[in-house]
Amino acid sequence: MATSELAARLQAAVISAMKARDKGRLGVLRMMQSEIKRVEIDTRRELADADVQKVLTAYAKKVKDTLASTVGTDRADLRAAAEAELAIVGEFLPAEIGDAELEVFVRQAIAESGAQSPADMGKVMKVAVPLVAGKADGSRVSAMVKALLAGGK
Repeated sequence: MATSELAARLQAAVISAMKARDKGRLGVLRMMQSEIKRVEIDTRRELADADVQKVLTAYAKKVKDTLASTVGTDRADLRAAAEAELAIVGEFLPAEIGDAELEVFVRQAIAESGAQSPADMGKVMKVAVPLVAGKADGSRVSAMVKALLAGGK
């Protein structure tokens, strides 16, 4: 398993859930560990904290997609399970930044890339995504870039 601090926290949470006999939480934590292990095997290296965070962010995105697919259906059980799973994953991810802070990063990316119109969105995204990595969802960044490029600076 990864030697990162985040992976160690995850392992401690697994042990705690085992001791508490919390099967639901334990299952989610083990799924998170298996995702990390899968990436380690694929890349043939131990993951650092930033890499573990990327894996967990991708896992959270999958859960959010599942949650979005339950909207408008009468599957309250699936929705509740996905919300609970997302809450557990969220414990290991940094809190997302607010819209005002995101706007500052996106404006900085626009200035650095020299973008002038919505056609330059790709240039801005190349600069903005690394700036907010782990701090904001890519769809939020994309929406902010579109809004600022369309509305002017």
